[in-house]
Amino acid sequence: MEDIEDLLAGGAGGAPPGFRLPLNAVGVNPKRNTSKRSISKQDEVTDSNRDSLAPPSMKIPGTQTIYIKTFGCSHNQSDSEYMAGQLTAFGYGLTEVPEDADLWLINTCTVKSPSQSAMSTLITRGRSGKKPLVIAGCVPQGSRDLKELEGVSVVGVQQIDRVVEIVEETLKGHEVRLLNRKTLPALDLPKVRRNNFIEILPINVGCLGACTYCKTKHARGHLGSYTVESLVERVRTVISEGVKEIWLSSEDTGAYGRDIGVNLPILLNAIVKELPSDQSTMLRIGMTNPPFILEHLKEIAAVLRHPCVYTFLHVPVQSGSDAVLRAMNREYTSGEFRTVVDTLTELVPGMQIATDIICGFPGETDEDFSQTVGLIKDYKFAQVHISQFYPRPGTPAAKMKKVQSKIVKQRSRELTCVFEAFAPYTGMEGKEERIWITEIATDGVHLVGHTKGYIQVLVSGPESMLGTSAIARITSVGRWSVFGEVIETLSSTNVVTQVREEKKPPCTSDVSTCDTCNCSAQSCGEGKSVEACNISGDMTRQDDTTQGKSNKEEEEKRQVVSHWGFVDKALVCGVFVSSLTILVLMISIASRVLLRQ
Repeated sequence: MEDIEDLLAGGAGGAPPGFRLPLNAVGVNPKRNTSKRSISKQDEVTDSNRDSLAPPSMKIPGTQTIYIKTFGCSHNQSDSEYMAGQLTAFGYGLTEVPEDADLWLINTCTVKSPSQSAMSTLITRGRSGKKPLVIAGCVPQGSRDLKELEGVSVVGVQQIDRVVEIVEETLKGHEVRLLNRKTLPALDLPKVRRNNFIEILPINVGCLGACTYCKTKHARGHLGSYTVESLVERVRTVISEGVKEIWLSSEDTGAYGRDIGVNLPILLNAIVKELPSDQSTMLRIGMTNPPFILEHLKEIAAVLRHPCVYTFLHVPVQSGSDAVLRAMNREYTSGEFRTVVDTLTELVPGMQIATDIICGFPGETDEDFSQTVGLIKDYKFAQVHISQFYPRPGTPAAKMKKVQSKIVKQRSRELTCVFEAFAPYTGMEGKEERIWITEIATDGVHLVGHTKGYIQVLVSGPESMLGTSAIARITSVGRWSVFGEVIETLSSTNVVTQVREEKKPPCTSDVSTCDTCNCSAQSCGEGKSVEACNISGDMTRQDDTTQGKSNKEEEEKRQVVSHWGFVDKALVCGVFVSSLTILVLMISIASRVLLRQ
């Protein structure tokens, strides 16, 4: 079915019952049941048992259960979270069990052939299970006429805000296509995060590059950036919702804003101003290609040094050979990539850089490959994503002369062996590191935390520690992560309490409560009552007025005493002498009476 913008309906025309999309906004291909059969007595269904015998598709609209499967990058994951949020807000349920779902929503990736093959396998599985299918993501957007997409509904990468309507129509048995690019989806759509503590924030879609091997450009298109104001507002919102990590996501973070007259440093500086000063929420900057950050290295280094920003950056190099980089149309040299790494490593303490390598790109010689190996050996990156070249249909590289498959595999194995021989975390044992804990490890036993350099630290502890920060002592190191033990938990509440306590005045003996001074209840019990703490710095205006009146009365009393004259003092002395004389006379009389007896 072609990507059309008119509603195709037979008969009298018009939209199917319940169809709420504008008639010029979506293509729908209603499916009709052409088979006819007679209804026998055995086929009759009474009103009383009709509901119990209804198939899943006959559920009340908006109450069906949806299974969402996501392939690809963090941007795709964010899109899936937005689609899940809209569906649940409308009333649909979500399940992680495919067999329990009434419809499958598959969010696809077109970067590599294996991910697209996995999509095809899942589509076949869904069809054999008679599941209504909606295919989203980069595959349908970049390959509209793909055979696997025949007979299923599709939604483009910039139409995710219409997912509810597409799901509704698909459940009715219609085939829907919505692929035309319009405006960027709003950032304040309902969202169901896969991890409640991590917000994946897309800052732009598309890119400015034209890499000869890349299929994603066909799907995500040219650069389109969100405004600084909308992104800052989103950051404020997610922090208020309890998010502890914000991942900036993009096809090329470094290119941000060049289409709207701003740049990445402007955005980063605006965002870090919104991050809590207690470091309870951390920022992770997304993948960036070298060309667009070369002119901003010092500004980006300054942001990476910020206490609330992970000192980690993903900068794909793809090859250490300038000849291969030219064939890829990467628009930088290996020397410029080295400049990026050297500058950030020099300016940012503890800087960690991850990179990507494509082995066996068309035309890659042994010398080209050796330059790539040399680059990786020079820097001993802790993280290198190594992949073999996969020709993607419709890209210039797909038409280039390919390197023999066995050579590609051999180079991939060789580079992997070089990389895995590194021991990047040697020397961390015994050190104490602050970590931010946000996930449960795949082993189901450990919790996953990350250091300021985004080094993965596996610790033991209850799930209640998720979303907290802690001090961990590193006990052992592995190739991909380190192990540690938590020695102190630094939840945001504790940090705030500590800050408040540092500002409280010390205890004195002339105060009235222990709530807002630098005394704990325990210390107040040790030699001081709860009433023996100074709260002068936190008194209300009414308390100040009351205390002022009391002090004034005492001062007036002291002034009255200090102003007594000579007569007043003589009278007091006279009263004292008279009282003493009376007492002596009474004693004398009492003595005489006793003597007479």
